[in-house]
Amino acid sequence: MPQYFESRPETESRPELVETELFGRRLRFVTDSGVFCRGKLDYGTETLLRALPFEELGNRVLEVGCGWGPICCTVKAMRPDAFVTAVDVNERAVALTARNARDNGLVVDVRVSDALDGVEGLFDTILTNPPIRAGKTVIYRIFSQSYEHLVPGGRLYLVIRKQQGAPSAVKFLKTLFSGVEIADRSAGYQVIVCTK
Repeated sequence: MPQYFESRPETESRPELVETELFGRRLRFVTDSGVFCRGKLDYGTETLLRALPFEELGNRVLEVGCGWGPICCTVKAMRPDAFVTAVDVNERAVALTARNARDNGLVVDVRVSDALDGVEGLFDTILTNPPIRAGKTVIYRIFSQSYEHLVPGGRLYLVIRKQQGAPSAVKFLKTLFSGVEIADRSAGYQVIVCTK
């Protein structure tokens, strides 16, 4: 069965519209099959967004594993002054995010990248709702590469369910980052903030 973390999903396209309203901002998105969480905003993603201190994200923000774009587009809507980049290994996801940013009047730099392999430069903040089903090897590579792409004092924000490996992820993250804290908890999800 094709997975959302494959570069070219072979599932038939079945677009579906989603509207979100967070922090008084209403955004409209086209979602599709073969991309994470078609037809709805994932609770983990919403939990991450609600925990973000938007004014403290800095000027350069990267989202890894953007799916159809709810995180990067919300960040850009809340912080129009920030330079926001979004990457995903899934080409359909990248096309959707680019379209959704454009249709919402937002400027987001969207590109295909396997983890952060195609990313250059340093960021103040990196955000991810990591692709748990891709396995630890993939998500831990995202964590390690995120560390390398953060400025000193930069932060990685991620969301992960306790029963899907949050405790072991925290242990691994503590081998990389000087500070690792649980910023929020909701319905089994944990928002983890890591400071370089």
